[in-house]
Amino acid sequence: MRIPLDLPPGLNGDDTSFAGSGHWADGSNVRFRLGRPQVIGGWESLTAAKLTGVCRTAFPWTDNAAVLNIAFGTHSKLQLWQGGALYDITPSSGFTAGAIDGAGSAGYGTGAYGAGGYGLPSTGDYFPLTWSLAAWGQNLLACPRNQTIFAWTNSTGTRAAALTNAPANVTHMLVAPLNGGYQVFALGCNEEVSGVFNPLCIRHSSVRNNTQWSTSAAGSTSREYVLTGGGRIVAARMAGPVMLVWTSDALFLGTYVGALNQPWRFDRVGRNCGLIGPNAAVVVGQSAFWVSPDRQFYRYVVGGEPEAIACPIRRDFAENLAASQGDKVTAASISEFEEVRFDYPDSRDGYENSRYVSLCLGGPDAGAWHRGIMARTAFVDAGPSAFPVGVAFDGSVFFHEKGRSADGGAFSWFVETADSYLDPDVGLLVRGLWPDFKGQVGPVTVTVTARRQPQGPEQAVSAPAMAPGDAKADLLVTGRLFKVRFSGSSAPTACRIGEPVFDVAPAGRL
Repeated sequence: MRIPLDLPPGLNGDDTSFAGSGHWADGSNVRFRLGRPQVIGGWESLTAAKLTGVCRTAFPWTDNAAVLNIAFGTHSKLQLWQGGALYDITPSSGFTAGAIDGAGSAGYGTGAYGAGGYGLPSTGDYFPLTWSLAAWGQNLLACPRNQTIFAWTNSTGTRAAALTNAPANVTHMLVAPLNGGYQVFALGCNEEVSGVFNPLCIRHSSVRNNTQWSTSAAGSTSREYVLTGGGRIVAARMAGPVMLVWTSDALFLGTYVGALNQPWRFDRVGRNCGLIGPNAAVVVGQSAFWVSPDRQFYRYVVGGEPEAIACPIRRDFAENLAASQGDKVTAASISEFEEVRFDYPDSRDGYENSRYVSLCLGGPDAGAWHRGIMARTAFVDAGPSAFPVGVAFDGSVFFHEKGRSADGGAFSWFVETADSYLDPDVGLLVRGLWPDFKGQVGPVTVTVTARRQPQGPEQAVSAPAMAPGDAKADLLVTGRLFKVRFSGSSAPTACRIGEPVFDVAPAGRL
């Protein structure tokens, strides 16, 4: 008797054996494409040299000569990749190296909120140093959290320097493109008149003039706003012509209205849906995706309301996110596969980013989640670079979804089903499995685990590793509930799993 394995896309690991039956339950470094699981692409070194410090933010852009630049903000440096070489463009003055880890004690992942006098930045770092990076034409603007904004003027022989007249302390910096010009935004900064730091204050420069921050100067279009509702600004992103501003509690929508006294308007569009860390949000088209301080995944489509995203593998993420390290969570899109990806620090591995979860946004796999074990402290999508870029804790920089190995070495992958009844009425003897693989590179191991009752002991049997073209995996295991695991670890490695077929025989009522 032959029984095909035909399951819907996506992992469903939060349910019990009975509730999860008929789904893929667990996996690592395997995504779902056109309804079927397949191994993710590999990664290759961008440069032999390593970054100095732990990178939290990467930003690619092209200059007026169409030369690709990639800026990297670490806890101790601002570095630039250009033409295959790394350059140190760290400001020679005005910049202070920050912390690698969070040291929070009040407020999940946020550090000791309000440490120091109200209206003043904390006297010590309660968060890992993150950067906000943006292009101003062909130049780079860079803001280390709670410090001023720096500008680099597109010469590898010079360092970044403090941007004239910018606020002294800025939580997050953003460049807003407008018809005919740009404006630089300082979100969470010193108020203009008093100079006091206000975590809900927003200031922007004049249009096309990033050194004009005075609202009283002749011809100035710079302005100041203060958000309502309490908390603190965490980060902001552009979504087409509008701006999304997250506080620790809420989401605000910024709209350019063009009025002389109030060029921008900020309206709160959701509460209890704040942002866990400055890098934990990503915008795809007109939709934003992020992680909130209560470890929930959210989506917001411009014109609607924030909504929680159902995630059938969320419990593993939420229960193991390292305490006080939420500022390290980083979100990125992978446009080639219509995915958003969240890298995070898992307490089972320590305090540093070590795993990721991903959501497919479109096609037949829309809504499918997958995950993996991979240590990336920063990640950014392709465009203008040809491939996504990821950075490891040790400063190694990689092009992702390139090749089929871990920079020439092996990387491990697996995907496993939930316990399932192949026949609900009788026990079965599984004698083997006919594979249905496409694009297999390297050996694939098939393991079948059987048990008689959902709470009963397990018996696992693995077939010899299958080489490309092998016709059958020979197995011999008896039970009523079965789960099957496909795995590999080689260099190179690749596999797409179609609809394998079990070769079984009735074994009576067990």
